[in-house]
Amino acid sequence: MKASSLFTFIGGAALGAMIALLLAPEEGVKTRKKLKRKLKEYGIDLSKDELNELIGKLKQKVKGSSDND
Repeated sequence: MKASSLFTFIGGAALGAMIALLLAPEEGVKTRKKLKRKLKEYGIDLSKDELNELIGKLKQKVKGSSDND
């Protein structure tokens, strides 16, 4: 497997995990903490504002993909 394919796979898996966390039926505060902790495991440290911006973008993508169904 090429290195770029591996990174694409890992990135897709990480994005899928983040979306799953956002869609899980849990309080927003707990979900954000889980998401921030998971991102730190991948070496990504975001501020509260950056995290909220990322969550907004992910919600738009999820909403856009569900509109196409």
